[in-house]
Amino acid sequence: MPELLARCTSAELAEWMAYERVSGPFGPERLDLLVGILTATVSNGSRGKGQRAKEPKDFIPKWDQGAKREPADWRQMLGQVKAMNARLGGADLREGGG
Repeated sequence: MPELLARCTSAELAEWMAYERVSGPFGPERLDLLVGILTATVSNGSRGKGQRAKEPKDFIPKWDQGAKREPADWRQMLGQVKAMNARLGGADLREGGG
């Protein structure tokens, strides 16, 4: 993490976070999906007659099932971004900073 913070600004990290929200997850979550697709393909190629076709979701672990979250409103999200920016040593470059 220190190397990442030395190479990226907090604004860059925020941009990557926004990109990930639009394009889908990076890292382990994306790998879970890819492995689920591959496993479903292999499984369906060898299934018996009359067996239902498997879907990728049948092979993807369900992480963090206890956390049912309501969508946050923009004020909550802004508060989270401000807190993260502060932890990363970023500056608030908006007019008035507030």
